[in-house]
Amino acid sequence: MKEAFRKVLLDHRLVKPGERVLVALSGGPDSVALLHLLRALSSDLCFTLAAAHLDHGIRPESGRDADFVRGLCDGAGISLTVSRADVPALVRERKRGVEEVAREVRREFLRQTAAAGRCSVIALGHHRGDQAETVIHRLLRGSGLSGLAAMQLQSGPFIRPLLPFGREGILGFLAAEGIAFVEDASNRDTRYTRNRIRRDLFPLLETFNPRVEEHLARLSARIGQEEDFWRREEESRLAALASFEKGEGELDRKGLTALHPALRIRVLRRALQKVRGGLYGVSSRHLASLDALVVGDRPQGDLHLPHAWAGVRYGRLLLRRAAPASTPPFCLTLDAPGIFPLPGGGDLRLTVGPSPRGEGTWAAEFDAARVRLPLTVRSFRPGDRFRPSGMEGHKKLKDFFIDAGIDRERRRQLPLVVGEEILWVVGVRRCDGWRPGDDGPVLRLQATPVAPPTIHL
Repeated sequence: MKEAFRKVLLDHRLVKPGERVLVALSGGPDSVALLHLLRALSSDLCFTLAAAHLDHGIRPESGRDADFVRGLCDGAGISLTVSRADVPALVRERKRGVEEVAREVRREFLRQTAAAGRCSVIALGHHRGDQAETVIHRLLRGSGLSGLAAMQLQSGPFIRPLLPFGREGILGFLAAEGIAFVEDASNRDTRYTRNRIRRDLFPLLETFNPRVEEHLARLSARIGQEEDFWRREEESRLAALASFEKGEGELDRKGLTALHPALRIRVLRRALQKVRGGLYGVSSRHLASLDALVVGDRPQGDLHLPHAWAGVRYGRLLLRRAAPASTPPFCLTLDAPGIFPLPGGGDLRLTVGPSPRGEGTWAAEFDAARVRLPLTVRSFRPGDRFRPSGMEGHKKLKDFFIDAGIDRERRRQLPLVVGEEILWVVGVRRCDGWRPGDDGPVLRLQATPVAPPTIHL
C-alpha cells in the first residue's frame, strides 16, 4: 500500500517539497493510517507534518481519543493541536443537523490550526467507501449532477490521498504494520444518516453488485472530470454575461435565456456561489426556481433564496446577499427659491428668472405666472397619474414606469415635483404643459445630476 499511496501523492502532486502538512487526526483507522503513510514518505518527499484533533463534545468517552492521539504523536515526534467544541450546543443554536454542524466546526478548526502552524496543506482521511456513501447520501437528498462529483483528491487546501483506497485495504495495512487505533462508537449510531447508509443500505446494494462501492467511486471520479470541463465553460460565460462588485452581481438576462438550459443552470449556480461565497443550503429546487425567474415572461420579479436574493429587472438579473432595503415615503415643500436636499441624495435648486435657459435631463422650466408656490416634492403613490411630455392625455404613473423600463427600486426613490398635477418626474420626464413663454417669468428646477437611484452594482 505504501507504494500505491506514494504514487497517488506524486501523480496528483498533492504534496510539494518544502510544504508543511496538517493531518486531521481523529484516532480512527483512516486518519491513523494516513498519518503513518505520510510520515513514512515525508523525509523522502521533503515535507513536514503536524496533526490536529478536535473533540466534538458528543460522546462521553471522547477524551480517550484525545489521549490516544497525544500518545501517538508524542511517540512519532509530531506536533499536535487538540481542541474541544460543544457541537450539541451549536446544533441547538444553529438549528441544523449534528453531522452538518460537526463538519463545519471541524473545517473551521482545521483551517485555523493550519494557518497558525503555517501548514499549506490539510490532509483528510476519507477513503473510497466514504466517497460511495457521499454519492448515495447526495442522491437521497436530491443533489444535482455537480453534487455527485462528491469529494475530490484535492479541493483548496484539503487533500484526500486515501480516496482511491478501500477500507479493507486500510485495515489490512494497519494490521500488517501492527498499528493501533481507536474505534468511534458513534459510527454505529443509526440515528446518523451516513451510518444507516453504511450499515443498512450498502449491504443490500452489494447483494445486487458486490462491487457497488467501487463503481460508485468510479462514477464520482468520472463526474468530477466532467465538472472540470463545465467549470471552465461556466467561468467563460460568466465573464461575458456578468459583473460582480462588493458581493453583488448583475447578469444579462437576454444572454442567459439564449444559453442551453443545462449550461444556464450551471451559470446561475456559479453566479450564486460567487455572491454567497458558497452553496450551502442551495438545492436543485432553488436553482430551478431561479431559472424559472430568468426565463419567465414577467419583466420584474423577486425570489428569496437561502442567504441570497434574486431579482429580474427587465433585461437584468440581480443577485445579492439580501433583498434591497425598501425606501420610506418622503414629502417636502418648496415654498420659496432656494436649494432643497433630496431624500435619496443630491439636491433640487428652485429659481425664478426673466427668461428660459433651456431644459435637459436634470432641469425643467415652467411658467412662473401659472405654476405657483408652494410646490411639493414627494415619492410615488399608488394611483398617481401623469401627462408625459410628448404624449397625449393622462397615463397612470405606474404604467409610464413600466413602459419606460424603470425598476421597482428606482420608482420608490424618484422625486416627483407636484403642483396642480405632477409637473416633473425628476431626471426622467416633465409633464406636457405649463411651459414658459419666451419672455418669462420662468420657474426653473435644477437637480444635482446624481447616479440613478437603483440597485447599485
